[in-house]
This record gives sequence, C-alpha cells and structure tokens, in this order.
Amino acid sequence: MFRELEKIEKLRNTISEISNTDETIRGLIHTSVLETIHYKGELYPIYSFVIGSSDKTAPTLGLFGGVHGLERVGSQVVIGYLKSLVAQMRWDRALCESLKHYRIVSIPIINPVGMKHLKRSNGNGVDLMRNAPVEAELGPKYKLYRGHRISPKLPWYRGAINSPMQTEAQILINFVKEEMYSSQFSLCIDFHSGFGLRDRLWFPYAKSVEVFQKKKEVDSIADLFKKTHPHHIYKIEQQSDSYTTHGDLWDYMFDQAPNLFIPWTLEMGSWIWLKKNPMQLFNKLGFFNPIVGHRYQRTMRRHHVLIDFFSRLIQNVDAWRVK
Repeated sequence: MFRELEKIEKLRNTISEISNTDETIRGLIHTSVLETIHYKGELYPIYSFVIGSSDKTAPTLGLFGGVHGLERVGSQVVIGYLKSLVAQMRWDRALCESLKHYRIVSIPIINPVGMKHLKRSNGNGVDLMRNAPVEAELGPKYKLYRGHRISPKLPWYRGAINSPMQTEAQILINFVKEEMYSSQFSLCIDFHSGFGLRDRLWFPYAKSVEVFQKKKEVDSIADLFKKTHPHHIYKIEQQSDSYTTHGDLWDYMFDQAPNLFIPWTLEMGSWIWLKKNPMQLFNKLGFFNPIVGHRYQRTMRRHHVLIDFFSRLIQNVDAWRVK
C-alpha cells in the first residue's frame, strides 16, 4: 500500500468511528469502493466520498485527483481537504447544518495503479486524460502530448482506436453522472500538476479554441474570485489557451451534462519547484511534486482557499449567476 491510499483508508476509519457516536455526521458522510483494479496480482480500490445532502438535485461540488499517477500532489490536496472538512464537522454544527443543503463528492485517487507504480498512465499504459472519444478540432497534428495511438510505451497514449474506455475513466464518468448530473448546478475541480511556472485554473474546452459555451458563468466566477481574493495566485484561462488535446474526459462529460455543470482543472505549476530546487530533476516524482518540506506544506495550504470559495459559490448561485 502507498502513502496516499493509506491516508484515504485512515480517513475512512475515522469517519466510521465518529459516525458510530454522532448521528448527525453519520447521515452526512458516505464512503464506498467504486471498483477494485487488479494489476500484477495486487488489488487497488478506487474510493469515493459523498458528503452532505442526500438530495442529488442539490448544488454539488466535485473534487478529483490522481488521474495521472505521477502527480501525487493533486490527490494529497484533495485528501487533505477532506480530512480537514471531516475534522471541522465534528465540532462545527453550523457547517453540518449547511451541508444538509449542498453536497461535496470526491474520488481522491482515480488511477491508483499509476500512483503506486510511479506512472503517468494506468496499468495498461493509457493516459486516462486522453482516453475519451473526443477529437481536438485544431492544433499541431503530430504533437504526442495532444494524445496519440502509436504505442502504450510512449507517454500520452490514448488507447487503441475504437476500443472501450479504460476502467478507471469509465468509473469517473459513471460517478459524475450518478452524483453530479442530477444537480441543477454543479462545479468540480480536477487537481493536476506539471505545466509551467504558474498555477493555472482551466475551464473547458481542451479540444477547441472556440469560446466556451458557459463563458458568461466562467467570467462571473473569475470576477467574483478576484474581488473576494484580490491577491490570488491563479491564471484563469480556457485550457486550449495553453494547448489543445484529444480525449479530454471533462470535455466529454461537459458535453453530455443535462444541467449546468462546469468542470475546472487546477494545473499546479510544478516548474517553479524545479526552478527553486533543480536537484528534483533526479527524483522521478520531482518534476510533478514539491519535494522540499516547506514547499509541500505551503502547497497543502494554499488551495484550500480555492475549494472553500467554490463551496460558497454553489451555495449562493442565485446571487452571482448571469441570467
């Protein structure tokens, strides 16, 4: 078992213990094993958390991490936030009362095989974020990072043409459909790392440079975030402003959503960690994760502000949404 999975199982044990003694919390937190991945004789559970209202039409915030196994810091941020939320629920009755009216749903580690074996891809060599049946409209044709079907031995492999989506990708899609699509308004954040010197907060599309259909809502969110947190660290942009890719799972899910569903991707700029500590280049995890202790601790703290802001957004949608 690896560290992130240990943290999830410890959190689940904590939830089980406090649920036995606190009826309020018992009714507000549910955890489950969505699927168990078999790889080289080992079992890898994919865990989910559902916190808050049992009404699936209630406003919903999704938190996701670990699509790429090397990008452990994303899962660590999600797990850290869930742990903090559960700890607060033990004493903050106002929080528990508010959670009766909205929901937080999460899969902290979508690709446990990749995370255990230090791979970007899953056990089949497939990059899950290039695996959906979505074709990019514009961009350089032969850039491997956009997604390709040449070989699973190369990074960014999409999978064989006309093959079913990978189990992990389908689990994520099914979970979002089950837990978020019924909501009249939902947001989610998928936590990644590895691109650039800045933390980028991306909204769809990855497949197209055309103006995003929900650009008014996105602009309203960005403006409200700037006014609420004027010194925030993020560059907010459409993902295709940086590059376009095939097979993006969030493009695929956005296009299928029956209600207002805006998926965001937080791309933590890991190049700044390399710039400050070039020795990380000699560590397989060093390109995607903060290795030095104080930088790791800072990373664990800084994104909770963003998650809390998104949590407040879904609870007050009528106060800011563009009509």
